[in-house]
Amino acid sequence: MNFKIALIRGDGIGPEVVGEAVKVMEAVGKKFGHSFSFEDVLMGGCAIDAVGKSYPEGTAEKCKACDAVLLGAVGGPKWGHASDPEKRPETALLSIRKDLGLYANLRPAALRPALADACPLKKETAEKGIDLMMVRELTGGIYFGKRERYQTEDRGEEASDRMAYSQMEIERIGRRAFELARLRRHKVSSVDKANVLETSRLWRSIMHRLSEEYSDVEYEDVLVDNAAMQLVKDPSQFDVVVTENMFGDILSDEASMVTGSIGLLPSASIGDTAPGLYEPIHGSAPDIAGQDKANPIATILSVGMMFRYSFHLPHEADAIEQAVDAVLAEGWRTQDIAKSGEQTIGTVQMGELIRRKL
Repeated sequence: MNFKIALIRGDGIGPEVVGEAVKVMEAVGKKFGHSFSFEDVLMGGCAIDAVGKSYPEGTAEKCKACDAVLLGAVGGPKWGHASDPEKRPETALLSIRKDLGLYANLRPAALRPALADACPLKKETAEKGIDLMMVRELTGGIYFGKRERYQTEDRGEEASDRMAYSQMEIERIGRRAFELARLRRHKVSSVDKANVLETSRLWRSIMHRLSEEYSDVEYEDVLVDNAAMQLVKDPSQFDVVVTENMFGDILSDEASMVTGSIGLLPSASIGDTAPGLYEPIHGSAPDIAGQDKANPIATILSVGMMFRYSFHLPHEADAIEQAVDAVLAEGWRTQDIAKSGEQTIGTVQMGELIRRKL
């Protein structure tokens, strides 16, 4: 099979980690009989430097013409203070998610066996294992609502951000969560703030109705503050965790850190028809860009998710994950996951070792 991949190499370490992930993709193709063609797409800070805006015209169209999108990282301090939205890299991320209809963000948080001692939680907690999937609604809620800033007569300047969800938006992310749970351990934890927010009360009522359709999946409601506590207390209790945009933004970062390193964790943003977008959850790390220090594993595992969720090739996805685990089991470490005094390897060598295991 032949696949066309849009490559958004981005800023900082993005081009380095994408480069290694592409080599792994080609190694998988050679092993399993697939071929790939690549379309480079400009987006983020590098696009601001090149054409004056972070999301150039035609970006979405180029991506839609491909089977999947691989994104390295965008942003950095250089562009962090611009007042013009078109000159802010994060604007491009929000725009591409909306334009490609990528309403579901999938972020697995798994404690890789060789790195169990890197978990910051108590040993007995880590030994229970961590293997959960955060499912975050990505195109609605407060991040996409109306924003206002205005002057009041008695309180000075005031600002507001509108948080809104529709039945359709909640149903489609809810179904995505239940379907994923059927492929995993058959449990969905729906996170909301239904004791305070009207949007959460609508969210909860719709999730309850969906849970009746998926009677083979265990279901529970969890208030967001309790969810934050339980992720630290006992993350092993969770399988699929589904929530709205802002709660998911916060909780998925918390879940990633209990596994020990954000340099290891992939993500997928998917919709119903558009190509999925796959990216590591770490940032652009401009302080180590171009120094062969970046950990490419999260981007390589994002390619694994691409094979699993966009191409529906689970054996290829399993092969990538097994290759990563085999390299880590042999003790190879980039600097972000090494213990004090341990010898480390660079971006290129880590990618090469993973390819050898394939």
